[in-house]
Amino acid sequence: MRYASPAIERAIERLSRLPGVGRKTAQRLVFHLLRSPQDETEALVQALLELKRKVRYCSVCFNLSEEDPCQICADPQRDRSTICVVEQANDVVAVERTGQYRGLYHVLGGALSPLDGIGPEQLRVAELVRRLEGGTVREVIVATNPNAEGEATAVYLARLLKPLGVRLTRIARGIPVGSDLEYADEATLARALEGRTDL
Repeated sequence: MRYASPAIERAIERLSRLPGVGRKTAQRLVFHLLRSPQDETEALVQALLELKRKVRYCSVCFNLSEEDPCQICADPQRDRSTICVVEQANDVVAVERTGQYRGLYHVLGGALSPLDGIGPEQLRVAELVRRLEGGTVREVIVATNPNAEGEATAVYLARLLKPLGVRLTRIARGIPVGSDLEYADEATLARALEGRTDL
């Protein structure tokens, strides 16, 4: 059903472009916003604009941050001999929630997926290799998602990084195959980090 108001239709169409939001959910959101006080809607708009203006990628690890380098990279208390490689910035949040890891991160920006046209050139693999050239990193933990793309990425990284002489480990299988790190509970992810194995 199309609405008589072009503004309502535009809002529904824009919201339905968000991941996991279909037309029905977009309609509910639009009508919720219409019922909400003006200042609440304006606060939401301002938060979204501020998000786009202030948040950027860390030039070191490519995590999302308002500072460059990000707080994790700038923290002198972090273990600089270990880098945990993840697919997306939300995976950093998932690992940090465990409280078990005190090293640095490297966010690839995705996983290998030849069918989708995503090869090593579309990921931040070259930047990872550059970070390892200094010789201060002793271990790279590959914490890609336990699905076909994540496994392919882990195998690719193992072949690429082994000749550099760093210890390569993969998080253990405490996370169900086919799921994403961001949805794992803290205990499962903590066990997966503790039980990581050599690649």
